[in-house]
Amino acid sequence: MTSSFWQDKSVLVTGHTGFKGSWLCLWLNLLGAKVYGFSLNPSTSPNLFAVARVSEVLIQDQRGDIRNLEAIRNAITLVQPEIIFHLAAQPLVRYSYQYPLDTFSINVTGTVNLLEAVRQCPSVQTIIVVTTDKVYANRNWIYPYRETDALGGQDPYSASKAMVEILVNSYRSSFFNTENSPKLFTVRAGNVIGGGDWSADRLIPDCFRALTQGTPIDLRYPQAIRPWQHVLEPLYGYLLLTEKSYKWHDNSYLGAWNFGLLVGQEKTVQELVEKLFQLWQKSTIINVTQNTHLYESEVLRLDSSQAICKLGWHPCWSVEEALEATVIWYKTWLEGQDMQEFTSQQIDTYQSMLA
Repeated sequence: MTSSFWQDKSVLVTGHTGFKGSWLCLWLNLLGAKVYGFSLNPSTSPNLFAVARVSEVLIQDQRGDIRNLEAIRNAITLVQPEIIFHLAAQPLVRYSYQYPLDTFSINVTGTVNLLEAVRQCPSVQTIIVVTTDKVYANRNWIYPYRETDALGGQDPYSASKAMVEILVNSYRSSFFNTENSPKLFTVRAGNVIGGGDWSADRLIPDCFRALTQGTPIDLRYPQAIRPWQHVLEPLYGYLLLTEKSYKWHDNSYLGAWNFGLLVGQEKTVQELVEKLFQLWQKSTIINVTQNTHLYESEVLRLDSSQAICKLGWHPCWSVEEALEATVIWYKTWLEGQDMQEFTSQQIDTYQSMLA
């Protein structure tokens, strides 16, 4: 990436108050972009958006519901962004079982609204729609999934994101199909970890709460394999893809992109937890509480060959390094340090490895 590309670029981030959105806003600010946000209020307390004072780096911090077409249309009309990162979503699998209507309306209708609003805004050049590694028809095979593999989704969350993939492809073919149209991409990443995540039913926040409160940690599927990665890894991919998109005139690049670990680097849930305990230098009781009536994939791997070959993207941190950075972040927060400064320092450290 080059800072000169991002200097003074007008960038709208939907879902900017979330975990991944907050990290992205801080990174865009460091690159010199003019960052605008559109989102609901943070869903947890504490949250990274408040802890790292992300609002201080924004040109505009607008609160609104992506399901409200007029609200997102007005926001885009006001900002006139060149680049949009669409992260606003209901991102939790187990929540989707409890609230399927919310999940489908936020993820699917919200994306339709965004794309409809963009059709009326000629300033937009590139749109990055964030989906998930769970969009694939998971057969629990050992092979990593490629962008050309079949879509699916047994749980409501995965199904909603697979629907988003189909929706984006439809809009690309139907409405964003001329030389002057915005370039429209979907991006699929693995299970992200990093400092500042306090979401419910996520492994690292659950471990952090258990370790600091002295309570047991409940693991539903300890032998499940996931492509764990630090949040900066896929964000680097999103930023790099955006920058490269300005140079491409070949429609074969438009479509979906995987950003996952190198094959063979995946860890089971239990392996990740044990490594985290080792880094924290403290442990707690592990309870295995399988909920067999709620489907969750046993094995999930991504093939990132396309991003590696066509973008020059590559993961920089091993799972162990990602965990170490995460543990250090939470310990630094517990010490009462300036977390905007520290989070920015972690971004700088990561970025220095890209040279």
